[in-house]
Amino acid sequence: MFLNSVVLILQEILEAALLISVLLAFTRLRDVGHRWIVAAIIIGCLGAFLYALNMAQISEWFDYVGQEVTNAFIQLSIMLLLSIFAARHLGRPDHQPSQGHNREFILCMLFIVSLALTREVSEIFIYIGGAITDPSNVQPTLIGAGIGAGIGISAGVLIYYSLLGLPSKWIALTGLLLLSLVAGNMASQATLLLTQADWLPYSRILWDSSELLPENSVLGHLLYALIGYEATPSLYQGLGYVIGMLLILIGTKFTVWLNNAAPKS
Repeated sequence: MFLNSVVLILQEILEAALLISVLLAFTRLRDVGHRWIVAAIIIGCLGAFLYALNMAQISEWFDYVGQEVTNAFIQLSIMLLLSIFAARHLGRPDHQPSQGHNREFILCMLFIVSLALTREVSEIFIYIGGAITDPSNVQPTLIGAGIGAGIGISAGVLIYYSLLGLPSKWIALTGLLLLSLVAGNMASQATLLLTQADWLPYSRILWDSSELLPENSVLGHLLYALIGYEATPSLYQGLGYVIGMLLILIGTKFTVWLNNAAPKS
């Protein structure tokens, strides 16, 4: 139970930590302050608590596939918000953005992080709530969860300062690549959930790397959290991953092209 708690909590925290670290690095580049992250964490944790508290009722929605559909909707919403954020704010090299543009920049990140935390932290609440129903599991579960959370947060801090150690241009390019991986991961997970809910048809398996690197191994869990690793991804999952990445990369490139093509005043 102790090791399971460490790995599962670490996986959930890492997914959110990667996203938050990259967005905070972009905040530092724009010099707009970090106060928004406090509000995002409060909103996200409150949303996660309410989501976990009502999970029994939510699971009954849509002919008892409410949890899968709702989680897929949250992940697709994050992916779309990331694509809007990248196109609007990462594809526009504004050295002196207006106050209104900065407000939009912050609000977009606030929504992204709040939704991500609602999704990830609700899983933590549900797991811990179920595990501690057995009194013998309380101590190992809570200690393991604390260690997993500590490692995940530390990894997020390391990613953040590693990004800040790069030249400004490379911070933007590296952050953009990481956001594209997050978006691809979200799209892939959403595709899997909608397939499990029978909202999408099953498709053939692209490959099977379970013998080389099982999903339930420690490294498998970590790679799943960071890049969405799947040992047996389906064709639709692969397509979803690619589409999620392209929405970020192409959207940003298209915005840069529009800015360059626009007549100079």
